[in-house]
Amino acid sequence: MTWCGDKPEPAFSEPWHAQVFAITVALNEAGHFVWADWAERFGATLKTHGLSKELDGGEDYFNAWLETLEGFLSERGLADAGAMQQLKTAWTEAYLSTPHGQPVRLAHSD
Repeated sequence: MTWCGDKPEPAFSEPWHAQVFAITVALNEAGHFVWADWAERFGATLKTHGLSKELDGGEDYFNAWLETLEGFLSERGLADAGAMQQLKTAWTEAYLSTPHGQPVRLAHSD
């Protein structure tokens, strides 16, 4: 947590922001890439995203982070790009069809 005056503020505004950050750190620590390569690639992604609008450092920042991570996973053979897209689509559909206040769950396909 970070502190702003008397009130602690969470380091991440959304749970998925913390999760994608933690996954990236874990992959780095497992030796799948060096942090300098990550920083260079992520910087390029941010620059590309920032050409069309002013980045706010929140949701758009972590969308760029996720895009960079997906590229690393695919390029290094750690995940199939098509499978990642199918999973992203399934989560989007689950999110959009879940009533407010209910946990989002993926439908199991047998």
